[in-house]
Amino acid sequence: MRRQIVILDTETLGADLDLSVLERFGDVTQYKNTLPDETAEAIRNAHIVISNKVVLTKEIMAQAPHLELVCIAATGMNNVDLEAAQALGIVVKNVAGYSTPSVVQHTFAMLFYLMEHLKYYDAAVQTGVWSMSGLFTDLTHPFHELRGRKWGIIGMGAIGQEVAKVATAFGAAVTYHSTSGENTGHPYIHQPLDVLLSTSDVISIHAPLTDRTYGLINEVNLPMLKEKAILLNLGRGGIVNETDLAYELDRREIYAGLDVLEKEPIDMESRLMQVEHKERLLITPHIAWTSIESRKRLLQGIVENIKTYLENTK
Repeated sequence: MRRQIVILDTETLGADLDLSVLERFGDVTQYKNTLPDETAEAIRNAHIVISNKVVLTKEIMAQAPHLELVCIAATGMNNVDLEAAQALGIVVKNVAGYSTPSVVQHTFAMLFYLMEHLKYYDAAVQTGVWSMSGLFTDLTHPFHELRGRKWGIIGMGAIGQEVAKVATAFGAAVTYHSTSGENTGHPYIHQPLDVLLSTSDVISIHAPLTDRTYGLINEVNLPMLKEKAILLNLGRGGIVNETDLAYELDRREIYAGLDVLEKEPIDMESRLMQVEHKERLLITPHIAWTSIESRKRLLQGIVENIKTYLENTK
């Protein structure tokens, strides 16, 4: 019997990935995206389902009598009711660690864009401001070196640890804050959140979204940031209160780079879209994980998960 494999949201994997590698395991049906009221019908005859963000509830999985395996095309597993899957005898597998190099790289891309005022300098050249100045250089927007700056990391998991290594290589002094209070065995100084926020020149967030981290950065502690500090969120949307951040960006000179937002894609009515000092804010559309190499590792991880499952169920 050929197993039926259903991919629910190929658009989130990218058109440049060769998904034909999955055909060795069964007949593959692909959907670019699947709406909530379409999901039950899409997986009704599936043995294996691959989903990045499409939600699989108890009710939906219960209508798929042949479903054996759910492969999450991500690290986070919050789009699947894990308790219900276990009760229904459905195995759920994710792919961990595939995006770490990509997220680390994007962290520094966002940092240097903001730190070196690249938006301004690109515009100065493109609009002719530099040409008209008559000077060989432009010193109107001075910037610091990363060397000697203080970098505070919120969330010292695999990504946070790699960011710390690169920041150290640039000569930054790294400290960190564990949001759980338990992950403290690292060769850097652990600080309370308020101390980290008030002393760091760069703050990067690489923590998961939990009850403990939701709204962690807000109107109470944003005023603690140093003047010209740079706040980067590459963890999860919701960790930073976006309305409070927008207000603080307009109130004084701090900078923020956000790759994750509480609602994605961003609502055009979001307060972040109304920030007056737009040069202080960089938003990218949740792309830190999406390097070509990262997505290839993700696909390979899915292949390995399916292969291992089938070998164990012979």
